[in-house]
Amino acid sequence: MSSLSSPSSLFPSPLLQRPLLFSPSSSLRPLSTAIPKPSSPPPSAPVGARLSRRSRGRTITSCFPVPAAMERTAIAESSLSQETLSYARAYWVSRILIAWNINYDDDAYVYLYASRKASISLTEEGIEGYDVKILLEPEYYGLPANVTEKFPHIVNYSAFKISESVDFENLLKCQLAIAFYVDGKCKNATGLQLPGVLDDLFAYNGPLGAVFSKEAVTLHLWAPTAQEVSVCIYKEPSGGEPLESVQLEEFGGVWSAVGPKSWEGCYYVYEVSVYHPSTSQIEKCTVTDPYARGLSSNGKRTWLINLDSENLKPEGWDKLADEKPDLLSFSDISIYELHIRDFSASDHTVNCDIQGGYLAFTSQESAGICHLKKLSNAGLTHVHLLPSFHFAGVDDDKSNWKYLDDGEMAKLPADSDKQQAEVIGIQNEDGYNWGYNPVLWGVPKGSYAGNPNGPSRILEFRKMIQAVNRIGLRVVLDVVYNHLASSGPLNENSVLDKVVPGYYLRRNTDGAIENSACMNNTASEHFMVERLILDDLLNWAVVYKVDGFRFDLMGHIMKSTMVKARSTLQSLSKDKDGVDGPKIYIYGEGWDFGEIAKNKRGINASQFNISGTGIGSFNDRMRDAVLGGSPFGHPLQQGFVTGLSLEPNGYDHGDKSVTDRMLSSSADHIQMKGSEVLTHDGVPVGYALSPTETVNYVSAHDNETLFDIVSLKTVLELCVDDRCRMNHLASSLVALSQGIPFFHSGDELLRSKSLDRDSYNSGDWFNRLDFSYESNNWGVGLPPREKNEKNWPLIKPRLANPSFKPHKHHILAAVDNFVDLLKIRYSSPLFRLRTANAIQERVRFHNTGPSWVPGAIVMSVEDGHEGRPGMAQLDPIYSYIVIVFNACPTEISLQIPALKSRMLQLHPVQLKLADELVKESSYKAASGCFTIPRRTTSVFVEVRGA
Repeated sequence: MSSLSSPSSLFPSPLLQRPLLFSPSSSLRPLSTAIPKPSSPPPSAPVGARLSRRSRGRTITSCFPVPAAMERTAIAESSLSQETLSYARAYWVSRILIAWNINYDDDAYVYLYASRKASISLTEEGIEGYDVKILLEPEYYGLPANVTEKFPHIVNYSAFKISESVDFENLLKCQLAIAFYVDGKCKNATGLQLPGVLDDLFAYNGPLGAVFSKEAVTLHLWAPTAQEVSVCIYKEPSGGEPLESVQLEEFGGVWSAVGPKSWEGCYYVYEVSVYHPSTSQIEKCTVTDPYARGLSSNGKRTWLINLDSENLKPEGWDKLADEKPDLLSFSDISIYELHIRDFSASDHTVNCDIQGGYLAFTSQESAGICHLKKLSNAGLTHVHLLPSFHFAGVDDDKSNWKYLDDGEMAKLPADSDKQQAEVIGIQNEDGYNWGYNPVLWGVPKGSYAGNPNGPSRILEFRKMIQAVNRIGLRVVLDVVYNHLASSGPLNENSVLDKVVPGYYLRRNTDGAIENSACMNNTASEHFMVERLILDDLLNWAVVYKVDGFRFDLMGHIMKSTMVKARSTLQSLSKDKDGVDGPKIYIYGEGWDFGEIAKNKRGINASQFNISGTGIGSFNDRMRDAVLGGSPFGHPLQQGFVTGLSLEPNGYDHGDKSVTDRMLSSSADHIQMKGSEVLTHDGVPVGYALSPTETVNYVSAHDNETLFDIVSLKTVLELCVDDRCRMNHLASSLVALSQGIPFFHSGDELLRSKSLDRDSYNSGDWFNRLDFSYESNNWGVGLPPREKNEKNWPLIKPRLANPSFKPHKHHILAAVDNFVDLLKIRYSSPLFRLRTANAIQERVRFHNTGPSWVPGAIVMSVEDGHEGRPGMAQLDPIYSYIVIVFNACPTEISLQIPALKSRMLQLHPVQLKLADELVKESSYKAASGCFTIPRRTTSVFVEVRGA
């Protein structure tokens, strides 16, 4: 439609067809009558809201079309150009309110423009190509509280009103622009961000995706800005002509079609015609269903499948809830983080057809499963699987993968750069990626299945969950709701941004997509984004019987969303849903950075905000204090375990008085109780209100492995035996602390990635896990250039030094020591106190204050006695426990007067250890003196009745 055409066919509402109310000679000024300004702000006006403009009487004529020929306006001689309209600096925040950061005065007018065919342009002649021009009324008292609560970053924007009578549904399907005029000249113009008004008008709680009945299959797609939607039904997962193409009908922003029962088992794609702000055009996007529950290879088509079908269930699946391992309290949880491919890709005891996939977890006699059984028998409760939904970066079709010649690679020197060059050469064509680049959240990844088409990925994923549960371990899924792999109308991995462009992604004040979470940040503050997250969690919990969720960059999600997620999962029951919801644990990364930092986009799920909700967050304070520095600091910064002050590595931390204070501070951060201890930037070290809200760790998939970081930060002359002891000491601090212990797979194997600090795409070569215990993967070449080159000068001499590489006996000892740590943790509930009050009452730290012995932490945990007043008895075996962590390179003796005259003895598990050094630990009751060997954790217990 040209700018001179009548808009009546596009906007059929009576309001939009009514006569113009402009005087022909008024030069854009409407006929006016006085409208008195209210004497006081309405109750909903936020405190301190500024007026949009001074009181001035005028008639604001609701919304009506103004033919472009009649209203062509000269552009001011400012720098406005067509590019100006590519920005979206105004926000349509609710049904009748638009916010824009402009200074509005008496002589100004603001108009909203719409074009069904996306033909709006900004030229020297004026704004052209619109179908509709709408005069907006200034809102005197600014944005109401409900809007600024949802969009706090625009609290000071001016507000403008639209008439209630507008045909909003049709208007929102158009290209939109807003312009600001003074004296007939356009002073400013921009596009609009629409999530606020879409939530206000089209928030929806009805069915989405495919719904199956006995007679039909019904499809539902939420796409309120789409102009047309059709579905193409295919018999096959790829190729061929569609069996049929059906136009969907819209009601309230939801497009639906009813098809025959024969559609079940077929594949489909949607064709969505929609205005896309990234191209400023109406685009016809071919896209899979955001609520897909089955996919073809690489997610090209959605598979129409009823997940309740019996042929998609392993034998005994419906009774799995009754077979789940016992979990009395979240305080009993311990977590082992594992990548699905890492688990078995290098395990030659697994059938080669299932190596690196879901079914490897069903191989009950494999080396990997035997290892997991060993950890489970010692007390480990949960396996955390890295992303297993449909992600970009790995072709689902294994026939397209490229491989390295491992035999030739093994011949290369330990410090060569050739290995990394070979890995980089195929890294986007092999079978490896961590998976933090989500495309669709609700379907298992096809590359881990025997066949990415059809039922394999669904059935095999369920078999994996069942198999892991049956060896005594619950399963946590790593969910990545904070960002998407792609956006825009053209990328094959873009889904959500094709269906409702600009809605699912968080944008900055210019309208550009925020990328602080990696790329394409999502916006859980938008209603249908939050709904998609909650629906997806229910899908994994109910349909796949998952036992917990780890939220990647949880701080980029709103706190309210996380609280709803926990409540939704906790409400599930075995009788109604086949799931014991109160046993589902959720935790995540509560980092506070980027555009969401300090609640700039609403109250986010950061460490401090999330406390008191029962949701766990990772304890970076312990990590940094134990290892030294941070992942973003200099790699040679030392910490409590890695030699700070006690064995300087040559890095300039400051003089001895400075490093002694740093060591003392590190100990405080590890011991943290309450909020009186502050970090370097004045933030309290303590942030949780419950022990189950702190997830303690020193290593994870991100950054170097524990063994690698110890090898990097310690002095070059240190022997490998002592590096292994440091590895174990760091693990013991995690295993024996109050809270939830979290271990990176391979911590117990001295796992190395050849000092790679970010192995997300470093292939099997650098990520190898060896459950035969023959090698820890140290010295397999310089790590990939992209993330590590600046540290190569530090890395190269270490890799070249053969004394750094552990032998098999070191690995076997490390496994045994780790298993014994788990046995000790689960030998007493005193290691797993359930409340903050219990910790305050029972836990004490000794060796504190000015007279402390540097490099040692002494912690005691006291129990009550049955039948006596005071604290309750929790442990029928031990009445008192003392743990001494000695990070010193020499034996130490500590005299603790408060611990005199106790009947303490070395823990029975440690008395049976192969580690002869720990058996030299001693305690003298008369003096309260503990003698602890170098780099050793010693646990003393007081047995009841001794």
